Amino acid sequence: MRAYGRKSRWSKAGRMSAAVTVAAAVAAGIAVAPQVGATGSPAGDRGHYGRGTLEADVRAVQAAGGKVSVLAEVATANGSVRARSATGEQVPWDAQFRVASTTKTFTATVALQLAAEGKLSLDDTVDKWLPGVVSGNGNDGSRITVRDLLQQTSGLFDYVDDPELSRALAGDFEKFRYDATPAEQWVAVAMRHRPLFTPDREHPRWAYSNTNYLLAGMIVEKAGGLPWREQVEHRVIAPLGLRHTTVAGANPFLAGPHARVYFDLPGGARLDVTEHSLQHTADSGVVSTTGDLNTFFRGLVTGKLLPKAQLAEMQRTVARTDDSDDLAEWPQGGYGLGLRWVPLSCGSGYWHHEGDGFGSYTRTGVTPDGKRSVAVSITSSGDRPDSARLNPAARKLVDNALCARPTTETAKKWAKTP
Repeated sequence: MRAYGRKSRWSKAGRMSAAVTVAAAVAAGIAVAPQVGATGSPAGDRGHYGRGTLEADVRAVQAAGGKVSVLAEVATANGSVRARSATGEQVPWDAQFRVASTTKTFTATVALQLAAEGKLSLDDTVDKWLPGVVSGNGNDGSRITVRDLLQQTSGLFDYVDDPELSRALAGDFEKFRYDATPAEQWVAVAMRHRPLFTPDREHPRWAYSNTNYLLAGMIVEKAGGLPWREQVEHRVIAPLGLRHTTVAGANPFLAGPHARVYFDLPGGARLDVTEHSLQHTADSGVVSTTGDLNTFFRGLVTGKLLPKAQLAEMQRTVARTDDSDDLAEWPQGGYGLGLRWVPLSCGSGYWHHEGDGFGSYTRTGVTPDGKRSVAVSITSSGDRPDSARLNPAARKLVDNALCARPTTETAKKWAKTP
């Protein structure tokens, strides 16, 4: 079984993580979507930006998160700069971490590549590829398209919200640490519940559901003829040269340098959740680094992975209508196909996808022209962070990094420093 997440949404998808931390007795408005094909850098660069600014922002994120460690990396055409801050032991500069729901952008990219090759269509129904899988309790795979899955407009119940599943996880983390339940079984859990709504192409409704990406991964396997993880490796990781990015599958270990992930227990003890296989499917299974995530998102928006037509489809966003938890986490912006759009304070905006897992939280951002990007890894070394404080601090870091341009002198130093 799994508890990972999507965003640090402790009130919804984060409930599965919350269930495990509770089991371990751990203490503790809709924005207008951008025009399709929006390009260019933010309109108002904020002048000088360098290590000092990033370090201050990283410390602010760490302070907002509480007992966490933070590693951030900003990349531009002139080089990159990194900063870190920790409650205890520092995060390695090249730390690997589970990106959780940032995986969804990888999965959507593969699906759109298959669409470009004519191996599937975004308008294909789920029933065409997975007959009978989405059925019962008002669920109807003949009315849900691949586009609905990738865009989160299917209305399907989010399987991580299943009460029985939450109770099972709340029983004993060690019992489920090495779980490798296949996606089909989690989809079956979601089918025990009625959908939130029925898809409507003319008036789309939106609600985040990890179930959508389990199904997307299953369809990718059918259409591409290989497991989704192998297709991510062949179609995304290898072409971009992401040497520190893997799809771990059921392997519970992180191969490269990494931070330990802990939750506090009563009486001063700690639960080490670093090794586990709970995040292994197409909604959560990628492991990466801040540097590789920057390369991925910059490559994505500059057309290295998708033809123009498919990238435009990915960046065609819809308003988020039926998910108050999501709106609380991300008050502004729309959702495309596995990709979010958020406005910047200096004009234009940025593309990203967040991810939260077992004490591991990912925040990203890339300008539409791909000239600037930022990736942030936040690792728990105690209580789960308060998302109401953590997310605004992380958004400020991203906003500062993408709105400000380093001087030539600063840029030269970046390549020579950690």
